Amino acid sequence: MKTRLTRIPVCALGGGAARRCAAALLALAAPWALAQDYPNHPVRIIVPFAAGGPADIYARFIAMRLQESLKQPFIVEDKPGAGSIIGTDAVAKSAPDGYTLLLMSNTQTVNESLFATKPYQLLRDFAPIAPINSSDLVLVTRSTLPVANLAELLRLAKAKPGSLSYASSGPGTPYHMAGELFKAMAGVSIVHIPYRGSSGARTDVLGGQVDMMFDAVPTMSEHIRAGKVKAMGTTGLARSAVMPEVPTIAEAGVPKYEATIWLGLLAPKATPPAIVDRLNAEVSRIVGEPETARTWKAQGATPMIMSVADFTRFVQGDIAKWARIVKISGAKAE
Repeated sequence: MKTRLTRIPVCALGGGAARRCAAALLALAAPWALAQDYPNHPVRIIVPFAAGGPADIYARFIAMRLQESLKQPFIVEDKPGAGSIIGTDAVAKSAPDGYTLLLMSNTQTVNESLFATKPYQLLRDFAPIAPINSSDLVLVTRSTLPVANLAELLRLAKAKPGSLSYASSGPGTPYHMAGELFKAMAGVSIVHIPYRGSSGARTDVLGGQVDMMFDAVPTMSEHIRAGKVKAMGTTGLARSAVMPEVPTIAEAGVPKYEATIWLGLLAPKATPPAIVDRLNAEVSRIVGEPETARTWKAQGATPMIMSVADFTRFVQGDIAKWARIVKISGAKAE
């Protein structure tokens, strides 16, 4: 007959062993309890870009849905300036408690190599939470520019180097880097005019003060349909589902050209992993809903879903990618 041994939990023992066991159990339970209690007061999402652009629009969408599911206000604050550095630095200096988050784009991954000095380093000072979505850009010209397609635009730019201008929402933004990559790959000289945000840049292109700009498809498509600007090409490798009649820049005259904008959430570096994991789960659930995918597809945006670890690797890879492009293009932070 076999004797059955019973394991006695250490916590059932007396003295110091029981105290040590109780402390260990509390330590194990603390992250779970912290995540369950989060949030218990309003959360701020800092958008380091001007109001009205894709980052602001999608930040407000995510904030509204997080507020619904987590039963606390999620407040979006636009804090533009210095190519996103002002708002990003403000979050880096915030308490790492999950109550101040950063809406990021690939602007921040570009800035890691574009700016020689800045008060933070992305992966040193931030904890990636989750991606949100990605969008193609579209190159548009003012309606009065005497070109009808990309081939004609390239001919004009090459015939009059330095005479054309393109607007962007500031140094290091996807709009800026799409322009610099275009200049390098097409072999043209076009003057960069940086703005404090995409709204100002867009307004001046629509008004004819600047010749062209790269803008997010969801934001610019209505202006294209209204004839206020002319579409030269989209920046993905495949045509946009929103504007399938517009060729990609790669097929229209600059082979292998590709540039997109993507968005995600970060938190200050020491934010408890349990809170980061809970936010990742909530954001992933929101962007993974079929209705979200249908709505965003109609706008030209594609949901992105990754674990915290995968998103961290994605950010690392994007930093390296843009470092190569900054070097090749010779882009400068004006």
